[in-house]
Amino acid sequence: MVAPGTLILTVTRACNLRCAYCPTAKDGWPSLRPADAARAVGLFATRYGGGDIKIFGGEPLLVPDTVAAAFDAARAEPRIRRIYLSTNGLGLDAAWLARVRGCSKAVLTVSMDGTAADHNRLRRGLPGVPDTHAHLLGMLPALRETPRLVITQTIAPATAARAAENFAYLRGLGLRAFNLLPGYYIPWSGPQLAALEAGFSTIGDAIEAAWAAGEPLYLRNLFTRAPLPFFNAGLVVDADGTIHPANIGLSGTLDHTRAATACGTLDDPPSPEALAAAAARVEPVLRAALAPRVWDSTLAVDAALTRLVRRLLPAFARKRAAEGQRGIA
Repeated sequence: MVAPGTLILTVTRACNLRCAYCPTAKDGWPSLRPADAARAVGLFATRYGGGDIKIFGGEPLLVPDTVAAAFDAARAEPRIRRIYLSTNGLGLDAAWLARVRGCSKAVLTVSMDGTAADHNRLRRGLPGVPDTHAHLLGMLPALRETPRLVITQTIAPATAARAAENFAYLRGLGLRAFNLLPGYYIPWSGPQLAALEAGFSTIGDAIEAAWAAGEPLYLRNLFTRAPLPFFNAGLVVDADGTIHPANIGLSGTLDHTRAATACGTLDDPPSPEALAAAAARVEPVLRAALAPRVWDSTLAVDAALTRLVRRLLPAFARKRAAEGQRGIA
């Protein structure tokens, strides 16, 4: 059987932010109903063998009942390993953190880009939406006590020169697990790319020093691989119930590609083989849809991140070996 290994649930396209670097098409879309989310989890387990679930939006916690239904179905299904929830954090409260803590499969990923100035420069709320940075600072004690919490630091061209400063700021808040996300599918200038490289170099120095000192520091980028930069591949269930092999159609500029990548619906799902055949069509469709400068910038930032990861792998291996010698699991 050809198994995708990952279910990507786009539970909604709605979002209460309008982040400067985010291309997601947000308006005029339905959201998945709770029953559809539970059905998608069951389908993933029975037809495709299960694996990991990633919940995205928009902002998923704008449809909390749908996210809760996915969590409940995942907890009850032994073929589900992990369930990842990515959120801007505005919908998090004590009840949601308790739900995450109570589910051993749950991984909570919260977006926080650095200092208040840079975070709020990029993450613009709709009228009446609270300051996300202030909200997350108010929740810091509870967040730090939440197991399997990962902070996604998005690095946009405008903040690339302060990438290392923002990383140090987040560490200074007592946060210890990170996912670095340079801005994909947007144009970068030469000086901005140089600033990103320099920032990654300084971040690499900081991570290596932390590991050498025995400090707990986790970088998710060391453990992720994808056939396309940024976009997720697997069994993708979009907010309208259509099924795709990748979520490139999240972007408003790539919405027209959904017709070429669609291969079924929740009511009429594809076979694993049909899903794999559709996956082979994604990269040519994506490359044909993008302006050359955008594609070249995407490859450049992805290469910079890959160089950081490759640099850190030997240091990570030394860290693991030292932990093993000390009897650390």
